[in-house]
Amino acid sequence: MDQSAITVRYAKAFFELAKEKNLLEPLKADIELVASVGADSADFILLLESPIVKTSKKIELITAIFQGSVNELTLNFLNLIAKNKREVHIPGICRNFLALTRKDQNIKSAILTTASEISTDTVEKVEKLMEKELAAKIELSTQVNPDIIGGMILRLDDKQYDASIATQLKKVKQTLLETELKN
Repeated sequence: MDQSAITVRYAKAFFELAKEKNLLEPLKADIELVASVGADSADFILLLESPIVKTSKKIELITAIFQGSVNELTLNFLNLIAKNKREVHIPGICRNFLALTRKDQNIKSAILTTASEISTDTVEKVEKLMEKELAAKIELSTQVNPDIIGGMILRLDDKQYDASIATQLKKVKQTLLETELKN
């Protein structure tokens, strides 16, 4: 079976269960914890991917890692994934589950890249403006990239608005080169 189909199916099933049990927020927090453990711990990923470690041992270790930190439903879900020998897909399942919850709650992720650090007040203003314009909750993160010289680059979902000085200079250069070639 296609890896993405596996991750989507498991994520949808857990998402539907979370909605049905009215536990979306706590289970979302659990999945964020599992995703962060996966992102921060190479050993955890090695455990999930290891063909040498038996399924029963993986279940035992997953339980030891997360018991007491996550809801019983989340722990049972992780163990079910391991029992079905799909534990290697846990990071993808987490990503898909979080994407489903963001979509359900009308939350959009955006990245604002500037040439230098901007104040939190400015970030909040941009966030509020985007929320008003898009009629959605915005999770705005910022990045600093001195290579853009000035201006900004705003990335929202799969769209990008580039108002950087570096891009404007490239456009001017391209126009000048095209003009020179015509003469």
